[in-house]
Amino acid sequence: MKISSALLILLLAAAWTGSQGMSFRSSRGTCCSKEMFSRQKIPEFRIQGYLYTPPTCTHRAVLVKLPKGMVCVDPQERWFQRFLRKQKKSNSTST
Repeated sequence: MKISSALLILLLAAAWTGSQGMSFRSSRGTCCSKEMFSRQKIPEFRIQGYLYTPPTCTHRAVLVKLPKGMVCVDPQERWFQRFLRKQKKSNSTST
């Protein structure tokens, strides 16, 4: 019995530390460095989604999901602001 309870505690500890490591890596992985920013306008039909980087990141950015991966974009880019306005407008008319 002692061995099985010790094994259970060990497994729970390993699972807990593993999940903590994953959340740490994923939050660090969502930041963008200056070199990662795309300066080109992305056609709206290619944008599958977007996600703001956490406030803990050095550079404020939006991760834009494209068919072949993610791209970092400055959220103040004029074309991105227009895209957001269109998204809000279409969401408000569809509900």
